[in-house]
Amino acid sequence: MEQINVKAKQWGNSIGIVLPKHIVDKEKINDGTDLIVNVRTKHRTTVANLMELGKKLNLVKKLQKIDTQKALKEVDQEFWSD
Repeated sequence: MEQINVKAKQWGNSIGIVLPKHIVDKEKINDGTDLIVNVRTKHRTTVANLMELGKKLNLVKKLQKIDTQKALKEVDQEFWSD
């Protein structure tokens, strides 16, 4: 299974997506082929997105210097304190 980004487009009264040709060829998709589609909007944050962002920002070395327990306590206080 391959993850791709597609843009939804208006088709009459429906919304449709276009699959790139390399996916159609690789998966042997034809007219009438049954597909399973997992839908997730792009603005939704996933662990994979966060990991990629961390690489882009070169956070690995920075995070190695942080005391994990202290950081977790700070996160808990931020989210759970009134």
